Amino acid sequence: MVQDIAGVLVSQEQIAQRVRELGEALSRDLQARCDADAQAGREARIIIIPVLTGSMVFVADLIRHLPFKLKLEVVSASSYPGTATSSKGVTIHGNLPQSLSGAHVVLVDDIFDSGQTLALLSDLLGKKNPASLRTVVLLAKPGKAKVDFRPDYVGFEIPDRFVVGYGLDYDGYYRNYPAVGVLKESAVE
Repeated sequence: MVQDIAGVLVSQEQIAQRVRELGEALSRDLQARCDADAQAGREARIIIIPVLTGSMVFVADLIRHLPFKLKLEVVSASSYPGTATSSKGVTIHGNLPQSLSGAHVVLVDDIFDSGQTLALLSDLLGKKNPASLRTVVLLAKPGKAKVDFRPDYVGFEIPDRFVVGYGLDYDGYYRNYPAVGVLKESAVE
């Protein structure tokens, strides 16, 4: 696997540090929302919704920095089918989480590229009447968005390169690479 990586854009250590920082920032935001619920006499509900499969590794590390009672729901969407290295449009697989009314929802994705996945899911989840809806992405490519939408929290801005590792894949492979790297051209079919 390592022999297929042309270069590392974000190291394992940089990821660990930034995920901790994102967790701390998100915790402050969620704590303020939970405090407001408590003052209003409501029990706060926090629901984390990772976009599968790319955000699995990221969300697993992120929630370890969220000191709250929370629930995980998942949504499955794809925009890079098979060996595609550019977005082919969003396809949602299965059902969206149902009972979001009044909850503080955090939608977590691996990368903000065209922005279509996050914008569509945010719109659909927003129609389920959550008390709040926040979006978190590990990576973002500035200037690539095809939609008028920006994530609330961004781990790293990266150049417009096709990347793998830390949950991101090429044809289902390389998700377990511990950093974010660029594949050698010889590894891309």
